[in-house]
Amino acid sequence: MMLRPDQAESDLPWGQTDTETLLDTLNVQSGSMPAEPAHVPALSREEKRRRRRATAKYRSAHATRERVRVLAFNVAFAELRKLLPTLPPDKKLSKIEILRLAICYISYLNHVLNV
Repeated sequence: MMLRPDQAESDLPWGQTDTETLLDTLNVQSGSMPAEPAHVPALSREEKRRRRRATAKYRSAHATRERVRVLAFNVAFAELRKLLPTLPPDKKLSKIEILRLAICYISYLNHVLNV
């Protein structure tokens, strides 16, 4: 589908999942109306999902959600890292090292409480 320079992105049918509505929109934009409605086979739920996920708008939203998720994940590791004693205190630890150190530190604290 070619975009016209004067066509706003909000006018595009990217988010539509209903095939007949999409076809009607494309026919209206191109200025041609079919003599009789075209027979469009019903799409399965999986096919609708695949088509929806193939849109640029969906991919962009998914990428944004993923960036927010990864950022929250990294902030959680940074907060956990601040609670753990290490020498030197500013030593950069990998995520697996942070988890292993946290396990050891929790075991140590548990042992101190039980003594």
